Amino acid sequence: MSDPSIVEEDGSRGMRSGSVAGASTGSAAAAAPQERQQDRLILQLSFKPSQFPRYKYLTPTYFEKHTGVAAVYTSTPEDVEVIKTWPGGNGITSDKVPTEISYITPPGATGVQANKWGFQFKPEEERLRCIKLFLDRNQKLPHFVSPLETAAQLRKYNKNVVDAVSDYLTAIYKHTMDTLGRRYGDSFMASTKVEFVLTVPAVWSDAAKNATLQAAERAGMGNRHDLRLISEPEAAAVYTLKAIQPNHLKVGDNFIVCDAGGGTVDLISYKITQISPLRVEESAVGTGGLCGSAFLNYRFEDHVKSRVGASVYNAMKPRTRMMGLKYWDEYVKRNFNDEDQELPVPFPGLVDNEEAGVEGGFLVLTREHVRDIFEPIIKEVVELVEGQVETIKRRGGAIAGIVLVGGFGQSNYLYNRLKSHFNAAPPPYSERPTNHSIVEVMQPVYAWTAVVRGAVLRGLEGSMVVSRRSRWHYGTSYATVFDEEKHPISDRYWSPLWERWMVSDRMQWHIAKDEKVSERKAVSFHYTRNFRPGQSLIVEDDLIACDMDVAPDSMKKGLINVCTLTTDLNAVPKSLFTRLTTSKGIEFDNLDFTLDMTIDSASLIFELKVDGVPYGKVVAKFH
Repeated sequence: MSDPSIVEEDGSRGMRSGSVAGASTGSAAAAAPQERQQDRLILQLSFKPSQFPRYKYLTPTYFEKHTGVAAVYTSTPEDVEVIKTWPGGNGITSDKVPTEISYITPPGATGVQANKWGFQFKPEEERLRCIKLFLDRNQKLPHFVSPLETAAQLRKYNKNVVDAVSDYLTAIYKHTMDTLGRRYGDSFMASTKVEFVLTVPAVWSDAAKNATLQAAERAGMGNRHDLRLISEPEAAAVYTLKAIQPNHLKVGDNFIVCDAGGGTVDLISYKITQISPLRVEESAVGTGGLCGSAFLNYRFEDHVKSRVGASVYNAMKPRTRMMGLKYWDEYVKRNFNDEDQELPVPFPGLVDNEEAGVEGGFLVLTREHVRDIFEPIIKEVVELVEGQVETIKRRGGAIAGIVLVGGFGQSNYLYNRLKSHFNAAPPPYSERPTNHSIVEVMQPVYAWTAVVRGAVLRGLEGSMVVSRRSRWHYGTSYATVFDEEKHPISDRYWSPLWERWMVSDRMQWHIAKDEKVSERKAVSFHYTRNFRPGQSLIVEDDLIACDMDVAPDSMKKGLINVCTLTTDLNAVPKSLFTRLTTSKGIEFDNLDFTLDMTIDSASLIFELKVDGVPYGKVVAKFH
C-alpha cells in the first residue's frame, strides 16, 4: 500500500502525504515571452466603504467614504485620467464619489431597483452606507456603525450585502463606460478590450476579497478570473515609489507606505530589490486600524455638543449643523497646522453663549481645542507606523522614508506630527544608539488619488512586488497513523482500508505567518485519497487559517475556515489511480495529487495537479 499517513476510506476527509509539500514553480514563471499585447484600456476602481453617522441629522457628505475611478490606455501610459464628473454633482468636479446607494420599489411592482447613488442624495434622505465594511465579518466595526440598522435596511428591500455592493458597482460601471464613451467615442470603446483592477484594504480576509470579485462580476466588469485585485497600500506604493524613484531610491532601502483615508489607515512596507525595472519585496506584514479622518469629524461633533450642550445641538436646524460640519471638514480639519490662532466655525442662528465660546453665530476653536480633537487619532496612526518601523529594525533593515497618501495623508498636522516623531534627534546622554538615523516623511503630489493612479500603473506594467509576507498561517487538516507518544488515545479510530489505528484533524501548516510568498511560485498541498468502486470522484477539503503567532498542531477553536475547496478528479486519467486490496479482499483505488495555491496581492488561486501535470482549476467557496 502507499503511505498510510493520509486518507479516510470514504474520501470525505482531506489528508496529506507523509512528506510535506514544498514550493513548485507556477505557470506564470514558466510562461514563454509573449508577443506584444493588443492595446487595451485599463480601468481602476478604488472602492471605499461609507460609514453610518450616529445621529439622524448628520450631514452624510462629511462622514462618508468614497469611490474613485481612473483610466489609462496602454498606448499612452503617461495619460492617467481620473473621472471627476458624477451624477448629482451639479457640475462640480470631484476625484471621488460617495459610496452610498438607496432603493425604491415602484408602485404596484414586486421588484426592487436602485434609485439614487453617490452625490444624488439630500442630507435627510435615507441611504445605505458602510456596506463594504460588512463584506469582511472578521473586521471590527467602528463604534458608530449599526449592524442592526444596516440589516434592517437590507431586509426591507430583500437584499444581502453582496447584492447592495454589486448594485452600487453597477451604477459606477455604467457611469464610467458612459463617460469614457464620450471621451474616446463609442466605436473605440466597442473595439477595445477593457480590463478592471480593483483595490481592497490590506487587512481584509480572503472571503471579503472573494465577495468583492463576486460583486464586480455581477456588475458587468468581467469574468472574475479576468478581474484583478490589488491591496490599497500596494497600489499607493506603486505610484509613490515611481514618483520618487529617480533621486531617492537605492537597493536595500525600506519604505513605509501609510494610506490614511477617511475610515481606515493601512500600512505596508517594501524593500527595494532592483531599481530598473523597479522591483520590491514586502518587508513587514501589512497592518491597519480604524483611525481615519472621519473619526475626527465625530470627535468634532462630540466637542460641539460638549460646548453648547446636547439639547442645544440636537435642536439645531439641519442646515445649521451642515454648515458647521462642512466648514470643519473642508477648512479647519484639512488646513490645521498647529498655528496659535482662533478658528471661528459658523453655526448660523446659534444663540450667543460667552462661556461656550459662541458669538455672532460662530463657535470659536482655539489651537488647544483642535489639538484635543486630533490627539487620540494621531496617536493611533503614529503607533501603527511605529509598529512597521520596529518590525523592519528588528530584521536589521534601514528605513529610508515614510510615504503619506490618501485623503487624511494630505493633512499638514499629521505630516508634521509624524515628522517630529520620527525625525526627532535623540536626547543627550540617552541610551539610544549614536547612529540614530533620520526617517524622512514624504507627501507625494496627488496623495488623495495615489491608490487609483497606482492601480492603473499596476494593470499597465504588471506587479513590481516579487514577494509578500503572509498575513496568516495557512494549512489543511489530515489523518495519520496513530502514535501513542504524540496523540491522545481518545482521538484514535480504526481504518478498515488502511487496517490501522488512525487519528484525524491534525494540522499541516503549509505557509507560516509572516513567511515570504511569491505569486510566481505555488505552494502545494499534497493529498492521498482512497475511493471504493463507484464512489464519487468529487472531493472537498477545507483551507484553514490561523492568526496566532504559534499555530497549533491540531484543529482547535480560534482557527478560521477560509474556504472549502471542491476538486473534480474525473478529469484525471484512470491509469494514474493505483488499485489496492486489503487483507480481507476489499479493493479500492488510491490517488496522490496536489492542490497548488498561488497568493497574489489580494487573492488566492488554486489548481489541481497530478505528477506535476495540471488537470483543471479548483472551485473555492469562501466562508
